[in-house]
Amino acid sequence: MEEQEVLVRLSGIVKRFGTFTANDHIDVAVRAGSVHAIVGENGAGKSTLMKVLAGEEKPDEGTIEVNGIVQDFRSPRHAQQAGVGMVHQHFLLADALRVWENIVLADEPGSPIRIDADAAKRRVAELAQANSFDIDVNALVRDLGVGSRQRVEILKVLYRNARIIILDEPTAVLVPSEADALFASIRKFTDQGAAVLFISHKLDEVLAFADEITVIRGGKVVGHTTPAQTTAAELAALMVEVDMPVVEPRLTPPGDEVVLSASALTVGEFGERPKLDAMDVQVHAGEIVGIAGVEGNGQSELLMALLGRVASTGIVTMAGRDISTLPTVTRRDLGMAYIPEDRHRDGVVLDFSLRDNAALGYQSRQPVRRGLWFSRKAATKIAADIIRRFDVRGGTPATPAGALSGGNQQKFIFGRELSSNPSVLVAAHPTRGVDIGAQSAVWAELIAARDRGLGTLLVSADLDELLALSDRLLVMYGGRVVADLDPASVTATELGLYMTGAKSGDSLDLDGPELLEGEITR
Repeated sequence: MEEQEVLVRLSGIVKRFGTFTANDHIDVAVRAGSVHAIVGENGAGKSTLMKVLAGEEKPDEGTIEVNGIVQDFRSPRHAQQAGVGMVHQHFLLADALRVWENIVLADEPGSPIRIDADAAKRRVAELAQANSFDIDVNALVRDLGVGSRQRVEILKVLYRNARIIILDEPTAVLVPSEADALFASIRKFTDQGAAVLFISHKLDEVLAFADEITVIRGGKVVGHTTPAQTTAAELAALMVEVDMPVVEPRLTPPGDEVVLSASALTVGEFGERPKLDAMDVQVHAGEIVGIAGVEGNGQSELLMALLGRVASTGIVTMAGRDISTLPTVTRRDLGMAYIPEDRHRDGVVLDFSLRDNAALGYQSRQPVRRGLWFSRKAATKIAADIIRRFDVRGGTPATPAGALSGGNQQKFIFGRELSSNPSVLVAAHPTRGVDIGAQSAVWAELIAARDRGLGTLLVSADLDELLALSDRLLVMYGGRVVADLDPASVTATELGLYMTGAKSGDSLDLDGPELLEGEITR
């Protein structure tokens, strides 16, 4: 790589939280016009280091230089003024505001007494178009999927003319085609002299898109390299002392019992095309049914309809019992576990302790419920068991969930749901934001649960995960299933054609969706 000026230099960065040292004398130099990847296992200190650079945390020792000038960032606003912007793994958006309002918030065009809404919307729309982001600037953020929310976060940074852009797990919610488009946009930034730092656990994308790579383990830099000088296996060995996840071919077929079934399941508004259109799916005992698709093609609506959290028509059954009219809490009491798309919205309460989070969704069951009372002792034991069994690092049962890294929060949610002895697991992106070691552990737990008879509906943006774990693979497009594939024989290229609508299943009814004419009932 051609020698370029150092745009950002972190020297001897130390950040402590009590007796725990998250960053231990870290040195990183990021060059103008480059993409610099920061990799490491969950809890290694990557996000903390980026928060230091973004002005969200003050270092206890060390210096930050931007354009050769030593900075003492007192707040994220101060860092933004120096040209540093961060896109968080967990989005910092106001659900009740529109897209354009979130993006210009605190930097609105116009006078002190009146916002120039037209100018704001025009500028945001231009930014979205320039970066090939297909997003309605007038949409309410609460109505957006996870991928669209991420684009709003990126546009917030671009709106403030950042020259140093930090992306924390930027492709965790994206399918490969979307990830490619994102990195194409990133290259536009770097071609103009910007520097991009991104945290990722996806080593294939690190090797494909990064110019330089820094590896952090236990709060220290343990390696610095380039894609041309290393491999995924070498990076994994530096990050964590486990092998890349591998799934062996299954020895026994799934069972005959249908543990979860949806028939003609439809979600939509009267007079509009349904977001989920007459979906049929069956999951057998001991079977993992994968759901692939570009975000926004009905996957979220399918998950919510199965959980009973949105109005829908059609029939949902568990082990032959019609649960279509039952509330979410009853479905969970009947044995339905759920790993949500957005762990902060639906998975954990950040201010609650892990003990209290361990009881979420199960507070009406024994042993957590003792008569009319909540048993803190039982919840503490459950939380401790989850922490031990699923290697949740950085906390005890008394630790607030918000103190954990995103990957460890995900492991805790996964452990809580599997520990409930479910008969059905509805899982959305179960390894999102976790490192290789945790991914291996999650895959192993899913396979072990499958072999014990658990039926799993697996929605994931990670095609490698879907192809490795699924017994059958359904592809959704336009709210419908357009292909029912054998993961053992389909290629990633063929799968991508189905996901983008370029190819459709010959044996499936793929006529355009009809407008809804009947009433939608819960």
